[in-house]
This record gives sequence, structure tokens and C-alpha cells, in this order.
Amino acid sequence: MQSQNQYGAMLKTTQRGFAGGADRPALDTATTDYDILFIGGGGVAGLLKQTQLHEDAQNLKMGFIGKDSTYVIPQVYFNVTHEHKKTLSLSSASVVNMVDSWSTIQLQSVEKLNPETNTVTLDDGRELNYKALVLAPGFDSKVENIPGLKEFDEGSEDNNTFVHCIDSLERVNRNFYNGYYNKGGDLICYSPKMPYKGEGTDFYALYYESFLRQDKMLDLVPQGGRVVYVTPNKSICPFPYANEVILDECAKRGIEVQFGWEMLSIQEDACGNKTMTLRNVDSGETIEKDYTAATVNPTSKPHQWLVDAGVTDDIGMVDVNKYTLQHKKYENIFAFGDCIAGDLTRTMSAVISQAPVVKNNVLKYIHGKEPNGIWDGFSQQILHLGVRSSTTFSHTHDFDPTPMNHWAVHYGPISAFYQKLSARQQLKQGEVYLKMNKDHGEPYKHFPVYYDDLEDNEYLIKRGIAADEVRFQGGKLQA
Repeated sequence: MQSQNQYGAMLKTTQRGFAGGADRPALDTATTDYDILFIGGGGVAGLLKQTQLHEDAQNLKMGFIGKDSTYVIPQVYFNVTHEHKKTLSLSSASVVNMVDSWSTIQLQSVEKLNPETNTVTLDDGRELNYKALVLAPGFDSKVENIPGLKEFDEGSEDNNTFVHCIDSLERVNRNFYNGYYNKGGDLICYSPKMPYKGEGTDFYALYYESFLRQDKMLDLVPQGGRVVYVTPNKSICPFPYANEVILDECAKRGIEVQFGWEMLSIQEDACGNKTMTLRNVDSGETIEKDYTAATVNPTSKPHQWLVDAGVTDDIGMVDVNKYTLQHKKYENIFAFGDCIAGDLTRTMSAVISQAPVVKNNVLKYIHGKEPNGIWDGFSQQILHLGVRSSTTFSHTHDFDPTPMNHWAVHYGPISAFYQKLSARQQLKQGEVYLKMNKDHGEPYKHFPVYYDDLEDNEYLIKRGIAADEVRFQGGKLQA
């Protein structure tokens, strides 16, 4: 039966369909009672697509709640904005095309979550009940979170102020010339307070410096032109190893790094002078910093309905066990992606590696079994060093470097080779997760992952982690 299931999966067919069973009828969109509700964006849309193929999900009523029908694939952003790939590659498949009709799709926003009564209230007033809940709504990272940024974003590209927010095809088209036209003065690269959307993947300062250096060689830019990186954080990225390497590279290439400065607003006066108001996070001092070009990642905030529901920690992140991704208080809530608490690098590669663990554990829970999937903390970030050079960093829990961490050198043919390789790999990884093709997800695709019991889990045993440390402590599991 297991081999039959695997062969059926290779044909993108469930075991039930492979054995000759009829297709399941569509679930009534007026349904209000669900076994599993998935709330979020592309991350949960891809996970629901995978979950529908699992044999343990064939008799479950499942639903997707998200405000958009298509999503931007994060891994493809760099490839498209710099013409390595066509713009159409950036868009995911429609959720309607990814998810079979025996699960419902609610293109709505969440107004309220009540984990005590297992209910979700949508913005149209409807209330849905669930037995298990999967959360991956990411952050609220609107341009309005920084006063004045929206006006620049809606203005002409000539204002040379760009929003580094991967949320729409229109934004990507506007960002095509981001970093190209710095004709003197400071090009400011700004990252918001951690945690935020785009951690580890929004650092383009080295890439922009490579343009600036070429322009200086051709006398297109005054020698005083420079790239300045500004952030309220005390590091460029969460991974200490990567942070040290990036800082060293910045020092070699003359990029000024300013830690501890938070952007309060950004504005342009009647004479066309552009400034940003910055506040020192330690002293509270505020200054006006002038600039000629800027790329700004807006401030990321937790969704208020999550905070109001009491499922977050003191900084607004969903409080899950970092191994099982099960909520520490509510046994029937699982979460993954940018919204979860903990020391990690929030990238799409982390989402993809978390997805099979969440799928396994929510299905175990719904069938009255102990969630035994373990996420190892894997996350990968690509560092773009120039037009034809890139390198990579990757780690697991506690920022433990993986064997392939930082294997690509920074210059020469190997770095150029890796730039092309990473572009292809990132594109394929994103498309597999967020396109219409049906598969079981990482790491095997053709069949789902099965995990050992917690006491026998090799990852936990190797690191001396007791099973009780990852087991739900809130009480007895109840299906």
C-alpha cells in the first residue's frame, strides 16, 4: 500500500484516486464548521495544496482564508527585477487553481480570532469554527507604516525612492531601476527593526555598490557618491556568521553601516530636497538625513488580530514550540513563516522547510495522535555581491551553520557560477511551492515525510534534547 501511495503521488494523484475512487465533491462555500482552517498568504496556500494529497486528509473539511488570490514568489524577486527572468515568473498560481474544490477558499481578511471558542470572524461578519488552525499571515508591512513613504511610492520613479517590499507585480516593475541612478550623494539602504519581512534577503547594499563603483570608473558619478546602510538593529541579519562576513565586505568596499537609527518619516520639500527623519534608539536623539536615492523596507508590525487573540509573545510573534511549531498554550494551533517567535532568519526557504512539519503535526493532532514532526531550523539566505557574483548562508536552530554554509567565494568564476545556479534553484524552489503542480512538498515531493516518535527522533537524540522539551505541555491532547 505504501508503494502504491508513492506511485500515485508521482502521478500527482491521491491514493484514493489512484485506486479508482471518484473525485470528491466540492465543499459548500457556506460551510462554517471545519476540521482545519489555514490562514495567511502564499505560505499556507502552498501548504494546503500539499495537505490535500496526504492520505490522512482525504476525509477532512479544510478551508483557506486569505485576502489575495495570487502572491508574489519571494525567491523570484531578484531574478525578475534584474531581468534574469520574465515578470510573469514572479506571480504564483491562483489559489483557486492550486487548491482542489473539496476545500473552500475565503478571499477575506480576518477581523477576530478567538482561540478559546475555536472561532474566526471574517471581515464580512461571518464566523467560522475550526478543530485545528494553521497560521502563516506574515507581517503587516504596509508603506503607510513609515509616514511619507506612500507619497514617494505613488510618485514618479524620478524621485529615486523605492520601496523594498515584495508584495505586487507593479512594485517590482517600479523597482527595476532601484540602485542604478545614484548620481552623487548618499544612496540609503534601510532595513526596519527585527523581526521583519525580508530578513536576510533585503540587503542589496553590496549589489548597489557594484553599480556605483562602475559608474565612478566611467566618471558618471562624483567620487564622493557612496552607499549607506541604516537600521535600528545592532546587526545586518540575525545569523551572526553571515553578519560578520557582510560587515567585513562592507568595510572593504567602503559601505558605511549605521546601526541603531530608526526611520520615523521620509519627506521632500518644495525645492526637491529629500530627507529622512531618524531617531537614535539608544539616546532618543533625532536628526534629518539628506539623501539622493533610497531603498526602504517598511516597518513590519504583527497583525493586531493575532495580538488581541492572546496567541503572541511580548513582541507580537506567535508563540510556538520552535521544533514542532505547535502553539505553547493552544494545542490545536500551529504556525510557521515570518509570524512565529524565536531566533531564526525569516526567509521563504524557512517557510518551505517548515511546511512538511506543520502538515504532519496538524494531521497527527486532528487524528488524536502526538505531533512528532521536528523542524531543524533550516533557513537559507542569498547574498548578492554584484551583477555576476553571489554567495549563500544557511543555518539550523541556534544559528548552527550547515555544511553548505558560505561555500561560494565572493569573486571570480565560482561566484559567477553560483549566481546563475542560485537564480535557477530559487526560481525552481518557489515555483514548485506556489505553482499549480501537485506534490507533497520538501524534501521528497513524490511522497510525504514520515517522522519517528519523539523519543526516537535522531535530531533530538543527537543534540541531547529531551522529548518532553518539545512535547506539548499544556495538557492532554484532545482530538
